[in-house]
Amino acid sequence: MSEDEKTPPASLADEEKAAKIAAAKAKAAAAKAAADAEPKNPWEVKPVPPEHEDAADDPDVVALVESSDGLEVMADRFAGEVTLTVPRDRLTEVCRFLKDERKYSFLVDVTAVDWPEREEARFDLVYWMHRHDDSKRIRVLTQLPDGESVDSVSAVWKTANWLEREVYDMFGMVFEGHPCLERILTWEGFNGHPLRKDFPVEGIDTGAAIYPDVYPTGGGPEVEEEEGGTQ
Repeated sequence: MSEDEKTPPASLADEEKAAKIAAAKAKAAAAKAAADAEPKNPWEVKPVPPEHEDAADDPDVVALVESSDGLEVMADRFAGEVTLTVPRDRLTEVCRFLKDERKYSFLVDVTAVDWPEREEARFDLVYWMHRHDDSKRIRVLTQLPDGESVDSVSAVWKTANWLEREVYDMFGMVFEGHPCLERILTWEGFNGHPLRKDFPVEGIDTGAAIYPDVYPTGGGPEVEEEEGGTQ
């Protein structure tokens, strides 16, 4: 068989390709028409964003309030998740109850939000907890004025050790009773706290402004050797 007999004419190949494309388009159009014909749920026709709701009826909130003496809690539900705002002096008590009695054994994260324009309490301190039994999460929030401290929950969850150190490093919050409250992402002597909203976006001289005899201008930390040099 010659090479000409093995290779189909160009016009025939183009016709087959066009036929396959037309068949694929027809199949896609039929699938779309079938999907459009099926009735849709209201939230699929016109999606509705979630709204904040009172979560005082949440079982964990009810149990917490009933077990606590005069505890004032603000409970909010948004997108199915509950946030509790509690007094700062009762934070450890609340965390201990949620872990021991409500089985929130996993502390997912500790973080903060800086509200520099808020005079009464500049920071929100946020604890995220997870319960493995039903995969439910709950958020505990307390407010903290600038320059004041809050009790550490590292005795409740060991993972709070490094998480609180990160908040201390990035925001400058002091956790009373923490076993080793040191910077964890920057170094001791770093100038400022990078996640505060008044920290310059362009950065600052992180070394020489504090220890000009040890850190070169614009450089990172250097450690002096015993004989007077640097390493």
